[in-house]
Amino acid sequence: MKKDIHSVLSRHKNSIVTTVLFAASLPVMAEKVEIHTPNNSLVIELNKGKEPQFVYYGTRLTEHDRQTLQEPSTANWSHLQLYPAYGANHTMSETAFAMRHYDGNMSTDLLVSDYGVKAISDKAPNNKDRQGTLLTITLRDNLYPSPVHLYYLAYKDADIIECWTDIENKEKGTVTLSQFYSSCMPIRRGDVYVSHFHGSWAAEAQLTEERLNNGMMVIKNKDGLRNATTDRQEVMFSLDGKARENEGDVIGAALMYSGNYRVNIDTDDTEYHYYIAGINPDNSEYHLRKDEIFTTPRVAYTFSDQGLSGASRNYHRWARSYQLRHADKERDILLNSWEGVYFDINQKGMDQMMSDIASLGGELFVMDDGWFGDKYPRDVDNSSLGDWVVDKRKLPEGIDGLLRDAKKNGVKFGIWVEPEMTNTKSELYEKHPDWVIKAPGREPVTGRGGTQLVLDLSNPKVQDFVFGVFDELLTKHPAIAYIKWDSNAPVMNHGSQYLSMTNQSHLYIDYHKGLIKVCERIRAKYPDVVIQDCASGGGRANYALLPYFDEFWVSDNTDALQRIFMQWGTSYFFPAIAMASHISATPNHQTFRTIPLKFRCDVAMSGRLGMEIQPKNMTDEEKALCKQAISDYKNIRKVVQFGDLYRLHSPYSGDNLASLMYVTEDKNDAVFYWYKTETFVNQHLPRVKMRGLDPEKKYTIHELNSIDNTPLDCEGKVYTGKYLMSNGLELPYKHSVDYHKQNDWSSRVLQIKSL
Repeated sequence: MKKDIHSVLSRHKNSIVTTVLFAASLPVMAEKVEIHTPNNSLVIELNKGKEPQFVYYGTRLTEHDRQTLQEPSTANWSHLQLYPAYGANHTMSETAFAMRHYDGNMSTDLLVSDYGVKAISDKAPNNKDRQGTLLTITLRDNLYPSPVHLYYLAYKDADIIECWTDIENKEKGTVTLSQFYSSCMPIRRGDVYVSHFHGSWAAEAQLTEERLNNGMMVIKNKDGLRNATTDRQEVMFSLDGKARENEGDVIGAALMYSGNYRVNIDTDDTEYHYYIAGINPDNSEYHLRKDEIFTTPRVAYTFSDQGLSGASRNYHRWARSYQLRHADKERDILLNSWEGVYFDINQKGMDQMMSDIASLGGELFVMDDGWFGDKYPRDVDNSSLGDWVVDKRKLPEGIDGLLRDAKKNGVKFGIWVEPEMTNTKSELYEKHPDWVIKAPGREPVTGRGGTQLVLDLSNPKVQDFVFGVFDELLTKHPAIAYIKWDSNAPVMNHGSQYLSMTNQSHLYIDYHKGLIKVCERIRAKYPDVVIQDCASGGGRANYALLPYFDEFWVSDNTDALQRIFMQWGTSYFFPAIAMASHISATPNHQTFRTIPLKFRCDVAMSGRLGMEIQPKNMTDEEKALCKQAISDYKNIRKVVQFGDLYRLHSPYSGDNLASLMYVTEDKNDAVFYWYKTETFVNQHLPRVKMRGLDPEKKYTIHELNSIDNTPLDCEGKVYTGKYLMSNGLELPYKHSVDYHKQNDWSSRVLQIKSL
């Protein structure tokens, strides 16, 4: 084993990741294995016949510190169980793994059997080439033959380490898994704060920051389908005091799963908090057949000494490279029909909306819900799901006619589907009532519209059907450029008509195995089509599904003020290129708040810009402003969609101000956003210092979407990066407009270019 590892070291001495540190003067066989990314190191102590031990995770070790780690005294290094299993040595503490063996024994003692490290070069889930180093640790119980394999993948060019587990049944018959978490990460106690996210429909990704104290924090979801609507599975730990955006040590942890999950953060009487995350075991015990392998979801870790924003930038770079489809291509500016017409779809109206978005400079039109159904036309939300045939009453020339009109208007065409669902009022349900999820012996529980049901994707026939929805659309109409894939219901009652009664507890897990299989089939045949991930809004913003999608709908709530908060929280783990953000009507359709168009444009321009509105109802002045916003966005699109994010001033700070900026990697271009979220007489807002610029470079300032009668004092002037980062710019609290146009809103978008 030593020879093999030294050969790896010699091949990669100055490149990627693998170092094995030996306590050479000791007779024991314990070895400290280090894997590293460009700026992070993870060290694990491995001793055959013993439990694997966590030693270190943080900034990349220097050669001197590696040598110190080899010395006999290790008092300054951690020694904590890396993957504690229930029963033999761990019964009072939280554990990552528990199983009932073939003979009924509920105790497991997982000890190091073997391990190895190797450089890898393979395909990431989004089909991009990736390189890194893979550490594999094989654990076994001396009484049972079933191995558990721990995997740690360190990326060569991204500060991300992915961890996951394979559980293999080599016993005489079926064993039962009752806990099967993906990973455990000890975090040293101190003044540690955790940033996490809660929410609801139309109020996703609401930030909560709190100090970790004794006891257990549990973050979980049991929706069944939409695991990001309420609590979210991603967290950040600020290790040295209250969370700060651009200073301080931060560990990020993103569980990559599309189904029910559970995150435990346990603080006991030791010196550590224990982060344990994975599939939610509630009502999901898994019966693992002989020779079957159960693979857990991955957890993506990062470490940053540049605060929360630094950790976010690590995730964003990794996501754009390996976790999103087509993330090297600029996203189109689109108009979606939903808030413009809802179910009132017709051929003439769609043609008009295509013409309107083209005239404003847009590039894509997406026809949303309401276009399908034969026996049961889709006029409201209580029928037709599953009957994916064009409603010829509304669209007599069908999709081909829409594609012709799109070409005529010079825009691409996209379409909405919800393929995992059906209604009791549908031809599909009449033919296949056995395809829906429902409790054995009980009537199905319905959702939206009083009729909506979830199809059971654990069933291969249902998988074929869902794939067929895409396949038929794209085979008949290959010019379709964009599909909005929606999912508007949870699992409302537990039960599968496909799974055996013995394996009813597999439903939640097998559903998502089926979903991933469908996604893989779609992408294998249709790699180029752009697909949006939508689930009652942002319900499926997770890194298990995003490798098959290009973007996600942040929320069904398009209110610009609330979007500031939701997009702020979403940006902790997901890049701007993935966040669909639309200009919508006023009063807003969800909050009924009246917000000026300028403010709505400025907020939408901080993500992937689109429109969710009926253009024919806009005034000429409003159309002109949107046309200008779209033109301005095209000039900054690369900066926003591919640049590094710096969150500058949080809307959660309580002082009625929010600010962020994007900066290109070469630091030549940046875009700065400033939003006043409330107005008071004698108001005093902090001046915002910029980040990420080159202090030695000089930059010009130009305001975008300007509506003021007089330009800003900084307009066209030149400042050094040092000045902008140490001082910032004074911005007026209101717009300089004619009296009858004044209101209590104010926002600024500044384009910053180096000379």
